[in-house]
Amino acid sequence: MHLTIINDSHCANAMARQAARAALLTDASVYTLGVPSYSSIAAAGNLIDVLDAQRGMRSAVLVNVAPRYGEAKKWENGTPFCYFTWQSVVVIATTGGYTLSLVKKLGLVDAVNVLDVRSSLMKMAREHLLSPEEEARIAQSQFRSFEFLPRVASYLLHENEPPSTVLRLDEFPDAPAAVWWVDNFGNVKTTLLPEDVGFETGKRVSLSLGEFMCHASLKDVPDGEPALIVGSSGVEARRFLELVVQGGRAAERLSLSVGDELLDDAEAPPREEGAERAPLPAT
Repeated sequence: MHLTIINDSHCANAMARQAARAALLTDASVYTLGVPSYSSIAAAGNLIDVLDAQRGMRSAVLVNVAPRYGEAKKWENGTPFCYFTWQSVVVIATTGGYTLSLVKKLGLVDAVNVLDVRSSLMKMAREHLLSPEEEARIAQSQFRSFEFLPRVASYLLHENEPPSTVLRLDEFPDAPAAVWWVDNFGNVKTTLLPEDVGFETGKRVSLSLGEFMCHASLKDVPDGEPALIVGSSGVEARRFLELVVQGGRAAERLSLSVGDELLDDAEAPPREEGAERAPLPAT
């Protein structure tokens, strides 16, 4: 069993604690992947890549980006969690922001199960998986990805069902046309699929930054030139576009970073008001 943690609480202390707790409770090998603070779009892209890497084999992914400021103050203790299964991969993720926007865009699932932390803990306590003291403490913990997520992951992986309500992904915000990652070479991973911009090899397409030539692969891009290619990230045959500079760093050349949008408002897909949250019922 393999388990991946995607989290914006990514300092060495936080990641080591999460990995140790998850390995202990799930008896899985654990890999941790940190994303920029509060960046749900970075979590969204990395979730897709982890699902692709795990090839639908029995495994789990725990995703947490849960600010406590602004709109998030409406929740008792951070954005609610949800879970779903894609092929044989169990995913438990926060529901706020764009975290599930690329799952929605690629049509991997139609709905998710929204968890209520207190109800889930109560059920685990009734089944003697937690002591009353643990139940009370975990319900108030500010580090839910350390205290709650590994426990509910273990619960689900043992074929149990925590209390939940079904919410369709139609209710979640669409992914913006934006940067979700910059790799160590400076290549810019985007949320755009080829069909979003009419990508064709040898054609120039317009983004908010200007026009870019489409190339079939990185090796075809002339030295020193910025270009648009179909990258490696995505699921199965559906792969996201990347902005690259052959022999250089596209992110620096184009002044791009995670979260920057790539289409003018007239070209961009419609976005919901308050897109940094899913319209969930209060829990």
